[in-house]
Amino acid sequence: MSHTLLGIDRSAQPDLIGVERAISEMRAGRAIALMAGDNPLLCVSVEALDEALCQQLDLYASQKARLLIPAARLRRLGFMTEEAGAVALPDMNLKRITTLALEQNARLDAPVAPLQKNDHEALVLASLAFVLPAVIVMPITSEQCQTLNLVMVGGADVIAYRAHQMVSMRIMARAPVPLEGAGESEFVIFRGGEGMRDQVAIIIGRPDLSKPVVVRLHSACLTGDLFGSLKCDCGDQLRHTARYMAENGGGILLYLDQEGRGNGLANKIRAYRLQAQGFDTYDADEVLGFDHDQRRFTFAAHMLTQLGVTHVRVMTNNPLKIKALQDAGLRVVADERIWGRANDHNIHYLASKRDRAGHMIDINEVPVYGGSTDK
Repeated sequence: MSHTLLGIDRSAQPDLIGVERAISEMRAGRAIALMAGDNPLLCVSVEALDEALCQQLDLYASQKARLLIPAARLRRLGFMTEEAGAVALPDMNLKRITTLALEQNARLDAPVAPLQKNDHEALVLASLAFVLPAVIVMPITSEQCQTLNLVMVGGADVIAYRAHQMVSMRIMARAPVPLEGAGESEFVIFRGGEGMRDQVAIIIGRPDLSKPVVVRLHSACLTGDLFGSLKCDCGDQLRHTARYMAENGGGILLYLDQEGRGNGLANKIRAYRLQAQGFDTYDADEVLGFDHDQRRFTFAAHMLTQLGVTHVRVMTNNPLKIKALQDAGLRVVADERIWGRANDHNIHYLASKRDRAGHMIDINEVPVYGGSTDK
């Protein structure tokens, strides 16, 4: 039987379309079915829950529903672990579920069980969909799956999807776009990575590809890059990088769609609300169930490779980016610091990145923007 669509042989590929549909369904707040053989596992994100949906789910739960909780959230609940786990849900009690998934001072009220088949894949789907990393799962029958008209996807396909998309990048468009302070710039739009989102490579000046190319991997920050938020130094880093490249022989700035250290914009704003209540940036993410950094940079290295880059001078304070480029086969000949400005709103954020994530930041060298800073 042929497995071609418009001449593309998909017989040896995972069900990429099925996974993308499942991601879309979970992001829209609808349940999906993960398949392991003939055994469907209904999955729905906690952030989609309301009383009406809980009542509907109760019809199918048969006291076999479970709440999947990532390791970071379990630690906040007082259970020291490096592995995600599950808590039994004898009924679909909305208050209990949201307390376990989100309440700041909540504590576990039941034993934590190891993950079962396809549980890990359910959490991966939540990550790909940029929803809260807490998922309700329950076994259902194939007949129930059909009755509910659920999108079905194989658990193995979910894992294969992420690996495939990390190296599946292709150029969709390119054009000169002069920038303030970097008049000779070209935008190259790639499509791929997780979620088939558009990623941007900005070629500034005319970098000599036969020599180490100055490169920065910059994760999108709507609040800082566009609106000038004082809570971070992202906007400063973005503009300073472009100006530096323009004045020093050119370079390539990758603008990556990985808002909020890969957690997504909604979760980033949830974390900001917690930070306003006194949590630091990493503790706030842990309350929501996220580890320190969800980002992956393999696809960024493939973007550079397609542009003809083989060895780089990377502008970053983050050692994870350096290692990711090296692991992907690029030669990192040097790494250079890039500073934003410190202010009363971001000084603790900068210190947390230094102290908790190993970022190479010397607070005393960071220029001060207006007012005093709490050093």
